[in-house]
Amino acid sequence: MDIGLNKEIKTKAVLISVNEDMTEEQVESSLNELERLLETAGGEAVARIIQNRPSPDKATYIGSGKVKEIAEFIKNSEENIELAVFDNELSPSQIANLEEGLGVRVIDRTMLILDIFALHATTGEGKLQIEIACLRYSAPRLMGKGAQMSRLGGGIGTRGPGESKLESDRRHLKRRIAALTAELESLDKTRAVKRTAREKSGIKTAAIIGYTNAGKSTLLNYLTNAGILAEDKLFATLDPTTRRLTLPSGNEILLTDTVGFIDRLPTHLIKAFKSTLDELKYADIIINLTDASEPDVERRKKQAVTERLVEELGAKEKPMVRVFNKIDKAVDTEFIPKDALTISALNGDGIDKLLAKLDTFAADGKKTLELFFPHALQAKTADVYRLAKVISVEYTDDGTVITAECDERAQGVFKDFIN
Repeated sequence: MDIGLNKEIKTKAVLISVNEDMTEEQVESSLNELERLLETAGGEAVARIIQNRPSPDKATYIGSGKVKEIAEFIKNSEENIELAVFDNELSPSQIANLEEGLGVRVIDRTMLILDIFALHATTGEGKLQIEIACLRYSAPRLMGKGAQMSRLGGGIGTRGPGESKLESDRRHLKRRIAALTAELESLDKTRAVKRTAREKSGIKTAAIIGYTNAGKSTLLNYLTNAGILAEDKLFATLDPTTRRLTLPSGNEILLTDTVGFIDRLPTHLIKAFKSTLDELKYADIIINLTDASEPDVERRKKQAVTERLVEELGAKEKPMVRVFNKIDKAVDTEFIPKDALTISALNGDGIDKLLAKLDTFAADGKKTLELFFPHALQAKTADVYRLAKVISVEYTDDGTVITAECDERAQGVFKDFIN
């Protein structure tokens, strides 16, 4: 979804929020996040407007009087404001009415997030997921704008097919969504096959989760030299990356960097990214990363959002390691629970404790066994290499003796061969 922001010259925008029942602190926190989203998309906020009202206006969300007030502000501003970004989800008719009243393009929070996702998706699967989310969001918003424009197109109110094409465009959207969904389901099957292979290998998996910009990619890069993009931007990386990590004991674990969470993550995105987010549900352990350097109100909000999404994704009962990142910055650590770890994924402070925790988890239930395979069953030795960690091999006149580190599954498979 191209919202028409110029990535070379920053588009000047005004941020608008309608506050129904939040505290002043919560509103500012939400607008801070909206501003960061805008910056990530290539825009620049020049003003913030907050309106307190018990409920949104059906026609314009903010009411006709406020529309005139903001239109006057935009008109008289020396900043050349081209965009109004609402920290709320708007209906198609509200967007149309607001654009007419304000005289600039209007987008809402969901449109902005979709644009950033489209900007940062790099793999085929990521692009598929984004296109499906954008189309699902655009479908009910396909509406005419005079006799020349509809809302389907490259920009918001800037490009699109003619009014006479609306019905055919709606049909095209349905067909395109169906085709993309089928393609994504095919990729889901491939991902499931890979997941099954990982489970058979006996190697534990850990999913790194957390609010966007908590430092998940930086942590994966530090631990595994993954080489993935790690910028101080929201949603700098979308496509999940899995890397094998050898722990201090020699045990191995698979680490997956997941898409960042955000407050009011659009339903379309949760549905589109289901296969990616399923990595969280199927992980053996969760590393819940929090930015410890943020102000208390923002940090608590983001922790609550993360915990809620973990529950919604069916991973609440998974073993979890709580990790507070960015302690290389000036951080008061009094708020951090005693059972949590503190690290800097940037310079490595505290990483040794995290590795020790993962080592304990990876070794859980493992035993070193001496296995004997007579000559008649030599073919079975290949299974040892596949299901366990081979420490040594000795060939005797009667057969082969293998010393291997076996998890609970391997112990069951080779119980008849224990020497």
